[in-house]
Amino acid sequence: MRVRLLVPALGALLATTIMAAPASADQPLRYVALGDSYSAASGVLPPDPTAPPQCARSAASYPHRIAQRTGAELVDATCGGADTGDFFAAQHPGVAPQLEALSRRTELVTMTIGGNDSSVFIDTILRCGAAGLSTLGTGSPCRDRYGTSFEDTIRATTYPSIVKALRAVHRRAPRARVAILGYPWIMPKAVGCFDKMPVANGDVPYVRRIQWVLNDAVRRAAAATGSTYVSLNKVSEGHDACQPVGARWVEPVVQGTNPVVVHPNALGEARMAARALRVLDLD
Repeated sequence: MRVRLLVPALGALLATTIMAAPASADQPLRYVALGDSYSAASGVLPPDPTAPPQCARSAASYPHRIAQRTGAELVDATCGGADTGDFFAAQHPGVAPQLEALSRRTELVTMTIGGNDSSVFIDTILRCGAAGLSTLGTGSPCRDRYGTSFEDTIRATTYPSIVKALRAVHRRAPRARVAILGYPWIMPKAVGCFDKMPVANGDVPYVRRIQWVLNDAVRRAAAATGSTYVSLNKVSEGHDACQPVGARWVEPVVQGTNPVVVHPNALGEARMAARALRVLDLD
């Protein structure tokens, strides 16, 4: 008899509890975007009017596109030129360390970071570009001069820095799903475009290899910290800076359409958003 009375009583209590509980489905996803100019979409129009001007942040970046698609409540801390150190310290006067955007209530974090650490990305483009110009695009002057130095820096310095940054993100936002994107291909596999990207013919695979090592460092750092890695290696194949307008996701040094060269254009940011949405099962 007591059992029979208990069942409807529990049912009534459960119904009351469900009715009283907040409808989490109606609450927007609490989303924080961190990272460098690939996250900020530097050079892509329109600019984000709420962003510090030093950060060259776009309202058409992949974080903004993710937020629009999911209805998320976005806090955008991305900033052009950022490296992992800018997660912990102010990058510019009046620009807070990026980790300060996080809280225990944060539910999703995305980022692209690591390319600016030790200036690896910019040094690769500048030094290999200068070397290519010195030989008018012939030979492999960059590889001949720098050898494995870029790769060595990525493995010895960039990788542990990304691990440190990701662990700090997880500590600040312990309930969040943390995703880090790789970088879309800048150069094709073998045949370059010296008219657009001043990399010598023999250095095209060399530059491509350096970026592969960087993306692999990002992948390994994600695995080491329980983060989600969003690989762009396969989906960005054939969309490098040597491709024509409408096909390329990254703008070249010469004949480009964006003022910030060797960075994703609007199409690239849209495709990065689509890939992240798919990997995170938010599509």
